[in-house]
Formats: sequence, C-alpha cells, structure tokens
Amino acid sequence: MTAWCSSERQREQGNETVTKVAEETNRHTISVLVDNEAGVLARVIGLFSGRGYNIESLTVAEVNPHENLSRITIVTSGTRLIIEQIKNQLRRLVPVHRVRDLTLEGPHVSRELALVKVAGTGEKRVEALRIADVFRARTVDTTNESFVFEVVGSTDKVCAFIKLMESLGLVEVSRTGVVAIARGTNPL
Repeated sequence: MTAWCSSERQREQGNETVTKVAEETNRHTISVLVDNEAGVLARVIGLFSGRGYNIESLTVAEVNPHENLSRITIVTSGTRLIIEQIKNQLRRLVPVHRVRDLTLEGPHVSRELALVKVAGTGEKRVEALRIADVFRARTVDTTNESFVFEVVGSTDKVCAFIKLMESLGLVEVSRTGVVAIARGTNPL
C-alpha cells in the first residue's frame, strides 16, 4: 500500500532509519512574508534544495495586493539547529520581509484541504460515505462508481481520513498543503 502521508512513511520505516544526530527532529511550520514578484519562490525553494533540507508542505498566495506581498507557508522537519539555520537563511533573502516559526511562537491555527477520490460499490461505497460523514468530509463529486470527497482539517485529520479510504478503494489524492496563521492580534 502507498503511504499518502510523510508521517506514515516515517512510521513505516521505523528502526530502519539510522539517525546520525542525537538531537530530536521536529516538524515546524514557518510563515514567510515576501514581495510578490517573479523568482521569489524559486529562491526560497533553492535555499532548501541547495542545502538538502526537505519541504513537507509548501503553500504560497498573494495576501496584500496593495503592498504587493505574498505569504509562503512552509512545513519542514529538522533539529533545533537546522530550523534556526533555515530561518536565518530565509531572513537573508532580499525579497523576504518577515519570517516566523509558528511552531515555536505560540498558538496558531493550521489547516489543509484534500480532494480524495474513492472508487467502489456496495458495502465499500456505503462505508466510504459513513467515514466521510464522521470526518465531516463533503462529497463534491459522485458517479455510480466513485466519489470525490473534500476533507479539511489538521494534517493528522487529513492523513487519518486518507488512511481509512485506502481499503475502500482509494484512487487518487490531491492536497493543498498546510496554511497557518498565528492566533491573537499580531500580524505576520
């Protein structure tokens, strides 16, 4: 079976992975406010790929058309030192205005959306609908042989829904990636 979530792949690898660094690796959600101009996203991605850092999730959209600003939300994993290096290197990029590690800076809200296509008939079809109801997933398309569900929530919720659909005829998954924002009155 395919592991549709990176956290699932990591758990499946279990003890096979040998960690050279004794320090714990943690997942971080980093928000970056940048100029909305050509090439900025390529520079940010280049920073990660050039140093061998992995991007687990990446979303970007214009958030302030008057000031021509975009927000990039990056989910990555690393030791405390690696995460600090990533943030410092992001701050040095010319079009970057602000960098915030939402994981460390306090309470934040994060969500992900996935479209999940499931094919099945009979009991599997009924079970897929029942599980979708439990997860509050919306049916956005249906045929006699398939459904497309829209599920929104934390990455863990999306992964759990996808995992349950695997045995019921999971065909395809399309995910938005994580979007996140700090709670409270302070902006990015």
